[in-house]
Amino acid sequence: MRLTDFVHTVGAQWQRRYGTAVGKIALSGGFTCPNRDGTLGRGGCTFCSVSSFSDLPEGDIASQIAAGSGNAPDPGAGTGRFRKFFAYFQAYTSTYGEIGRLRELYRQASSSAQIVGLSVGTRPDCLGSACVDLLRSLRAEGLDILVELGLQTSCDKTLTAVNRGHGADAFLRAAEMVKRADLELCTHLIVGLPGEELEVNVRSLRTALEAGSDALKMHPLLIARGAVMAAQYRRGEIALLSLEEYVRRAGELIALTPSRVVYHRISSSARGDQLLAPDYCRGRFTVIDAVTSYLSRYGVQGSAAGDPYLPGEPGAECSVPDRSSGASEA
Repeated sequence: MRLTDFVHTVGAQWQRRYGTAVGKIALSGGFTCPNRDGTLGRGGCTFCSVSSFSDLPEGDIASQIAAGSGNAPDPGAGTGRFRKFFAYFQAYTSTYGEIGRLRELYRQASSSAQIVGLSVGTRPDCLGSACVDLLRSLRAEGLDILVELGLQTSCDKTLTAVNRGHGADAFLRAAEMVKRADLELCTHLIVGLPGEELEVNVRSLRTALEAGSDALKMHPLLIARGAVMAAQYRRGEIALLSLEEYVRRAGELIALTPSRVVYHRISSSARGDQLLAPDYCRGRFTVIDAVTSYLSRYGVQGSAAGDPYLPGEPGAECSVPDRSSGASEA
């Protein structure tokens, strides 16, 4: 059994679209985050760790693409199984900068013949009309554009507790701009944030779908060393989902997701020196294999998409206990 037998995966979508296997090259554009540089706050979201980006390639964009693609010195001589790539601006907030600098970085990334698309990861409150216009102009030149917005959850109480710095309404505004510009939208969701039950996860999924998400990235909450949550976890203030519970929730959310929507991720992993917990996130395939097995027994993607969504608006009152987010980094 393969995950693609039960889930509309991005690998399968890109294989059909481009006629070959397509990978992602994670890039660092030297960005920071308004939740770290003092614009909104310091320390970032409580689940975020600086060390998570420490293994990205260094150097200019061309060098990072060469390193990420495994190229020999000869142009286009790919040595791995991928021949085409999306350039993925992953680290921190990749629209947080002066528009001229963004234009330069994005064009550098798109100049390689191996690059078929640009994927830009950002916070919903850091996507302005000038950046959207820039991305739309790149799309008009023939480059596929994917905007990755970090919703994480649609519950404002949780967003406040994890020191996110914005509410669900910011996601809705950003998503509307992306869709109005006819760009592809990928929404990030975290399952298992403190105090959130399956009902809240379903509401968050509904928010992402009703905002027009073309794709989803979903993963369990993991605790990275250096994140504020690391200190909270060590003090016993955070309970993580077991593998079995995450698989059950992921399976139910996938079944509720219409088959047209593409899953870019159903799990996440971190290196052993970065990951504090849970142990099942030390490798991607532990979760992928377990979710595949679950779906083979209980239903493929979209099998429950006709079920009514839970009532309630994004950001509405949700059954998440109040908790402080003021712990120091560990």
